[in-house]
Amino acid sequence: MEDQTPATKVGPTDIKDDMVRREAKKATVWIGIASLFALTVLLAQPIMVIIGGIVLAAMIDGGQRLICRFAPWMPRGLRITVVLISAFAFLIWLVIFAGGQIAAQAAQLPNVIETQLIRLTIWAQGHGITMQDFNLQQIASQVLGSVGQVTRALGGIFGGFTTAFLIFILSIYFVLEPDLYRRGVGWMLPEDSRVRWEGTAQRMGKALRMLLFGRLLGMIVEGVATWALLAWWGVPMAALLGLLTGLLAFLPNIGAPISGLLMILVGFSVSNETGLFCIAVYVTVQTVDGNIIVPMVARRTVDLAPALVLGAQLVFGLLFGILGLMLADPIVAMIKIALERQAEKNTASRTPA
Repeated sequence: MEDQTPATKVGPTDIKDDMVRREAKKATVWIGIASLFALTVLLAQPIMVIIGGIVLAAMIDGGQRLICRFAPWMPRGLRITVVLISAFAFLIWLVIFAGGQIAAQAAQLPNVIETQLIRLTIWAQGHGITMQDFNLQQIASQVLGSVGQVTRALGGIFGGFTTAFLIFILSIYFVLEPDLYRRGVGWMLPEDSRVRWEGTAQRMGKALRMLLFGRLLGMIVEGVATWALLAWWGVPMAALLGLLTGLLAFLPNIGAPISGLLMILVGFSVSNETGLFCIAVYVTVQTVDGNIIVPMVARRTVDLAPALVLGAQLVFGLLFGILGLMLADPIVAMIKIALERQAEKNTASRTPA
């Protein structure tokens, strides 16, 4: 019998078979990925707050860079202060001068939508369109519930103080010393990956600035144009509809149909001519935004497929709520840039010197 020293004896937890060892390693990797995903879902709210801080910091940084083009002599800290003061001034104006009117119009909107749904039901029945298999009252309640969520989301801008305050504080830290946090993340990476991380972070920052610039430009154009045209025609709740259109423009693919539907329903509550005018306003505003603003921004940022953005919005909205829905577009843009950078690295490593 062969003698074995204690140092060479196989323990009860040792795996001698190479195949079993490889499979155990694979299982460990998959378990780790599943655990990481579960941890991400568990910490969804703070993760979304951090990403929201990064996105808001990119918006502030984009504003100060725009000011730098016209006033390069101004210190960076002063430019950031100007951007923040301008944003606060707009919010104060919105609350003081427009808040009462918009709140009154928001209270009337559900009744207008309910009346239009009843009229639509009567019209459908008069033309032989029956819905015997559906509960029309339940459908109406669900639609009104969705409208209520939209109007409550408008109020949530001023009501979600805790989350908004945390995002704002994080964005200030990020925008004041971006190099500090970028180097901090790079320090946690392997040494040979730090230079590539710097390039990736720079590209992500530029893409976020352009993406958010396009979103803000689209929000302003759609909101102001909708309000001005509806007010000129005398459509009720023009201020509320313009504000909702501008805010919902931040959500590509989802926001425009919602705001358009609300606008058209309000228009037909006045007359058929007003309803047709609201349809014309919706088509005109969306055409200008889709054919001028979006292509102009897309040429200088990450070109995201609409189906990809819509799918990400559905997934992130389900997992992380309204904050995930709002941040789905920037998150997908950052993920795409990271994958492109990795693909460039793989291509360079396979190319012979």
